[in-house]
Amino acid sequence: MPLQPDPEWWKSSVVYQIYPSSFQDSDGDGVGDLAGVIGRLDYLKLLGVDAVWLSPIYPSPWEDNGYDISDYFDIHPRFGTLADWDRLRDGLHERGMRLVMDLVVNHTSDEHPWFTESRSSVDSEKRGYYFWRSPREDGQAPNNWGSVFSGSAWDLDEATGEYYLHLFSRRQPDLNWDDPRVRREVHEIARWWLDRGADGFRMDVVNFVSKSPGLPDGRPVGDFGSPDEHVINGPRLHEFLSEMHETVFAGRNVVTIGEMPGVDVGQARLHTNPDRHELNMVFQFEHVDVDHGPGGKFDPVPLDLRVLKSSLNRWQTELGDCGWNSLYWSNHDQPRVVSRFGDDERYRETSAKTLATTLHMLKGTPFVYQGEELGMTNAHFDDIEDYRDIETLRHYREIRASGRTTAEAVMPAIRRMSRDNARTPMQWDASANAGFTPGTPWISVNSNHTEINAQAAVDDPGSVFHHYRRIIDLRKRYPVIVHGTFAPLLEEHDSIYAYTRTLGEQILLVLANWSGEVAEVNLRPEEFGNSPQLLLGTHREPNTVLAPLRPWESRIYLGRRAK
Repeated sequence: MPLQPDPEWWKSSVVYQIYPSSFQDSDGDGVGDLAGVIGRLDYLKLLGVDAVWLSPIYPSPWEDNGYDISDYFDIHPRFGTLADWDRLRDGLHERGMRLVMDLVVNHTSDEHPWFTESRSSVDSEKRGYYFWRSPREDGQAPNNWGSVFSGSAWDLDEATGEYYLHLFSRRQPDLNWDDPRVRREVHEIARWWLDRGADGFRMDVVNFVSKSPGLPDGRPVGDFGSPDEHVINGPRLHEFLSEMHETVFAGRNVVTIGEMPGVDVGQARLHTNPDRHELNMVFQFEHVDVDHGPGGKFDPVPLDLRVLKSSLNRWQTELGDCGWNSLYWSNHDQPRVVSRFGDDERYRETSAKTLATTLHMLKGTPFVYQGEELGMTNAHFDDIEDYRDIETLRHYREIRASGRTTAEAVMPAIRRMSRDNARTPMQWDASANAGFTPGTPWISVNSNHTEINAQAAVDDPGSVFHHYRRIIDLRKRYPVIVHGTFAPLLEEHDSIYAYTRTLGEQILLVLANWSGEVAEVNLRPEEFGNSPQLLLGTHREPNTVLAPLRPWESRIYLGRRAK
């Protein structure tokens, strides 16, 4: 199937994210690879997705699972070769799907040749590629910024006597985008992959690339200062994004997605306004922060559906006439949504379906994270030795070193919120290692793979997998799902998520019960239109639109606007 020439193909698309290490291993080394992805393309075609986004596959020392890149123009040997990437590109394009790469350019690995040269001397021609600063008079770091991964955001280079900035791991030094040479290097990387056949980029923490001049101290938080006000949505960000669009993306039929922690809807309107030529959409985090307590993600609180609805509805409404939303529940940095917001014990299948219905009928581009379409759950590992994620392990060590709590007390939050919940191997079948690898997997397989796996789901017409297939098919058949205006309903209801989408005379009604109890539907007929017909539901068809919603039931109706 040839790729469609539509310059806004991403609006009607559903994107499937692959975390290559955990998707499919073809050579028995326990790590997923490109050949493994190629072998599963027909599965993706059956699901019906339109594009695949690959998490990083570049050469890397693997300090942060590939988000520390040492060579932007090659493939890590654990994943294969550039020839394998070419085969993957061709296999996707032949099936009518596109390939989106992960572009990580706020920072590099400390093993990247740029940094190796930069740290070689204070007079290095590449010294300005990174943020190097002299110590304060007392010998301490240049400012009080803390790292996302705990500790200081500065590391002292003994050889040159200066500190370098790393907002993440000490092995991920931040690039200095104020240096025009850095921006030219980044533009060349992006052009190289687009010329090779990539169909766009998800750009990692791209709103961190402009820092406040002088790098002033941040607001004190614990032992360090928060850099947020000085690194998130910095003073030159719009300039940098516009320049990159003009230099790299203009005239190409590609998608640009900016991951932007801390972005608000007003800023997103600017970034995604097509007249400004910056980005097509952004990944925002507001809706996946609603269960974070005062102590952050590892201090979770119960979900209040009204708070979640308020956030998502505001983004729908305020981006509705300008820009574009990305829609996601899960990715490689988030726990499994059916364990987080659903009920992975009593109502795993129906809650997984209802979460999908709620998200995919909103206005924007939906993203499906590998295994989400099966209703894969959190791993619930009991032993810290089973975890691999740098953020999780550092949090555990920091808490234990503080003496504030016991190992047993800290583990429930880790089991619930660790990024490794999303990184366990894809569950293909009920065999050993879930059909992921004939070897020893790099991280343990979820023990419930004997029940939850792709083979069983594909064979079961009523599975979560086939519900995703039907939802994706609805998107292709009904333009109201892509282009319709959004209007919230029952905003203060504590268990029902309801809204309409309207295009011309058509009105789409979505009803979703986010609870394990029966919920009454109290709507006026004028709120959902005339002659509504059920397009898809999680349960047997009810007699009327206003029939009570059973536990975790959701329904999608199509009707006509009331005169």
